[in-house]
Amino acid sequence: MSKKSLNNGNNSHMTTPRKKKYVPHLASLLGMCEHNYGKLIKLLPEVDEVDLSYDFCVGELLSYRLQITESARYTTTLTMQQLSEQLPGYLKPVMTIRMYHDARSAEVLSCQNIGQIKASYEYPNLHMHQRNEKFMVNVFLAEWLTFCLHWQENSYV
Repeated sequence: MSKKSLNNGNNSHMTTPRKKKYVPHLASLLGMCEHNYGKLIKLLPEVDEVDLSYDFCVGELLSYRLQITESARYTTTLTMQQLSEQLPGYLKPVMTIRMYHDARSAEVLSCQNIGQIKASYEYPNLHMHQRNEKFMVNVFLAEWLTFCLHWQENSYV
């Protein structure tokens, strides 16, 4: 570990460890985004129809909605959210996702009122984002999509 020397004015030196900056592993992030794109294509066969939505239900208390909000030649933007009357808003996950059809990739643009998600964050930080927040929300999306694929046959709107 590298150390940074500090001079306190009397020629004695104190050393403090320098924090290593987190660098995202681009191959892992891109692989996750490609994986998510494949799952979304299975769930949304008609990605070019704006306002089209799909609901996935497990019992009466747990359901999710995927809704296409924008569609262009090379991209589709959608919102994925948990629907529940019994839970307060802060416990219901909501994501904005963009699909890039030319790159066959899908990434989370925003999640839980976090605007644009940075590739990495210094830690600790004011909002307590993880150093690898962008990767982690895309992992969360993958888990969510796996859940929806499992329950896909239950209902379409």
